[in-house]
Amino acid sequence: MSSSSLRTMLAQAAIRGVTEARAKIFGHVLNPTGQRSAHKILRKKFIGEKVVSWYPDDVQKEDPLIVQRREQERLSKLEMLKRRGKGPPKKGQGKRAAKRNK
Repeated sequence: MSSSSLRTMLAQAAIRGVTEARAKIFGHVLNPTGQRSAHKILRKKFIGEKVVSWYPDDVQKEDPLIVQRREQERLSKLEMLKRRGKGPPKKGQGKRAAKRNK
């Protein structure tokens, strides 16, 4: 081995040690291979709670009277469509089933 290669190896080891110490002291993530990681994204604060606080609570989902009225409207509309022959087909009577039976 020549003295220059030994010197470069020692310099690289010293630099690596300094880099590791700096990362440990300042709380950095050491990534000597340079691979992609999600650390940058995971380091940020979560904003979900803040975004949720911008919007009021949805009263329509919580109120049983509104839910019941909506369901009643849906059922009455469905009944009206069935009387006109426009309702959903019975199970096994739709377009795909008709294609299969031909």
